[in-house]
Amino acid sequence: MVKKHTSSRKATKAAEILRDPNASKIARSLAGSALRQTDPKAVTSPEMAEKAAKALESGSTSKETKSLAGTVLTQAEHSARR
Repeated sequence: MVKKHTSSRKATKAAEILRDPNASKIARSLAGSALRQTDPKAVTSPEMAEKAAKALESGSTSKETKSLAGTVLTQAEHSARR
């Protein structure tokens, strides 16, 4: 089981993104996931982990969104890599 959770600093940033009307859809999605994971028992779903991985790989993703993607991925249960 994953024992990591979103830090208060990242949670504050995620909340700011959710309040930002100009935030991208992926940024909002990742921010919501990061906020949910302030609970240490919460785990990133495989679908959200996939979205986060794609955000990290994309050349057009903002630095802020990539940071959230990293946060979300560190809280995912990882199975064997492909």
